[in-house]
Parts: sequence; C-alpha cells; structure tokens
Amino acid sequence: MPVALAVGLALTSACSPTAMTAPTAGAVQPPVKTSAYLFTYFTKNGEDGLHLAASTDGYHWEKLNGGRSTLTPTVGISKLMRDPCIVRGPDGTYHMVWTAGWKENVIGYASSKDIVTWSEQKAIPVMAHEPGVLNTWAPEIVYDEKRSEFLIFWSSTVTGKFTETIGSSEEQYNHRIYSTTTKDFVTFSPTKLFYDPGFSVIDATFLRFNGRDHLIVKDETRNPPKKYLQLADATDLQGPFGQLSAPITPRGLWVEGPTALQVGNDAIVYFDAYTSKHYGALRSRDLVTWEDVTAQMHFPDEGTPVRMRHGTVIAVPAALVETLRVGTPTPPSTSTK
Repeated sequence: MPVALAVGLALTSACSPTAMTAPTAGAVQPPVKTSAYLFTYFTKNGEDGLHLAASTDGYHWEKLNGGRSTLTPTVGISKLMRDPCIVRGPDGTYHMVWTAGWKENVIGYASSKDIVTWSEQKAIPVMAHEPGVLNTWAPEIVYDEKRSEFLIFWSSTVTGKFTETIGSSEEQYNHRIYSTTTKDFVTFSPTKLFYDPGFSVIDATFLRFNGRDHLIVKDETRNPPKKYLQLADATDLQGPFGQLSAPITPRGLWVEGPTALQVGNDAIVYFDAYTSKHYGALRSRDLVTWEDVTAQMHFPDEGTPVRMRHGTVIAVPAALVETLRVGTPTPPSTSTK
C-alpha cells in the first residue's frame, strides 16, 4: 500500500525506550509502570523476521516463542528484518521500524497493540529522494513528548557527500545520521541530516539517564580501526548534541547496535560484539566510568548460529511479557485487517 509522504520524500509502494516510573529506560516515550523489559532482535541475516526476549532485571534474558520468529518480513527488495526497534506510543500502540535490506532506500514499518498481531507492513521511502544513496541502516524510533511526534533516525551513505571522510569505512560506505518525523505514519517531514560528528557514524540511539537524554553512536571508521561507542549530552532529542565522550566500549573490541536502559541507579548499555560473535554490556552510575558487566548477563542462544543480533530494549507492562511468555503463536506475516 502506498505511503503518503511530505514534500522531500518520494512516494513508493511496498528504534529507544521509554521514560518509566522505576526503573527508567532509554529515550523518551510515555510513562509506563512496569517491571519488565522486552528485547527485540534478529538472528542470522534477518531473513526470518522479529525475535523477542524478556527480562525483569535487565540482566537475565529469556527468549520468547521458543526462539521462533513472531513476524515475517514482507517489504523491501531483500525482505529482511534487521535491527528491529519498537517504541510505545501515547495510545499504547507499538510502532516498529527496521532495516529492510543491505542496499535499499527504504525502511520497514508496522504497528501492533499486543506485539502479536501486526498491521500491514509498509516500506517508508526515507532516502528515495537521494539517487546516490547506498543504504538505509538501523532505523530507530522514539516518541518526542515535547513536540507530540515520533522521531525516526538512521544511518545512510550518500555518494559524493562528506568527501573529507571518503575511504574511512569499508567499501564505499561513509555514513551520517539522517531523520524524519511523523505524527500519524502517513505523512512524514522531509528527510534531513540529523547528526554529523565529522566521521563515518552509524547505529545512533538514545539513553535517558536520571531525567536527561544522551545520544550514543558508533564510530564506523575502519582506516584506522575504531569501531567503538561514544556518547554525547542531548539537550533536546532534535539536538544540538554535546561533545562526544571518550570511547566507552573495551579497547580493540568491534561493536555495533547499542541500546540502553536505566536500571535502578545504573545505566546499562548493551551492544553486539559482532566480530567476536557475542552480546556484551556496560554499566555506569555517572556515564564517565564504565564497567564491563558482560559476564553478569545471560543472553539466549549465545555461542550458536541463532544468537541475538543488534536489538533494542524497551520497557513494557509486565502483563504483556507474561502473556508473551505463556505462548506467542507464530502469526501470519501481517494481519489481514
């Protein structure tokens, strides 16, 4: 079904978490009293769709639905569902965006009231106006309470732009973060450059810690190798953003896909150590000194071909997790309504 877009986005056919009561999770969403967290992730190349894990403490994660996919991708040329990111809207509806393929100018979108039955999937052509775009990766979605709208942001390489860092990443990639906003997922604001730190950057996400927002990004520089995470203060979800911190991930470890929560007094940042093929986590109480708490984590299927990949943590009502834990039937790829 076509998606109507505002001027600046072409017409085509076809994620960070919530402010909570206690504990507090990630970037802005409507307040939700909860003691549960949901991890949305993919496995392998993302070909079989959405996977879910749940936790009550942020440390011990159990896979739901027996580890089977709960939603099969149907949009995009490649029909993948990588990097799924879900946000809970003011009316309780969950909105999900994802990477639909490696070399595409669209992102995937669907919504659900219960994380089981989903709307028709749509391809949102966020980069279709850029003929030189090479990719549209790792979209994230947050609810901006200040403006009563959803903010969607992702990383893309546009051929010929940011010439000062051409050749710094693999192949022809030279990423920056772009964004759009929407109130209804029908009309979208024109795509704009969201964040340019002066290097090839991917996998941006927000952490809300002690009532303040922080932007976490990955330096994608390959020459010389960096591949680490940094964070900056965010005075507003739309920026401007403060000076980037020193790298927070272990030295020499290549990581991607950060996602973050506040659990009690601690900020926890989860990451996919993709070259080492494991999930990891960091913990801090001041966002300056970070402790590697990977050994204290339990992630499902670690060390297997179906291990968790680049996911997003969100806060959800505990009752929802209990319902999903009892048994989430594998539905058709989308609802028929």
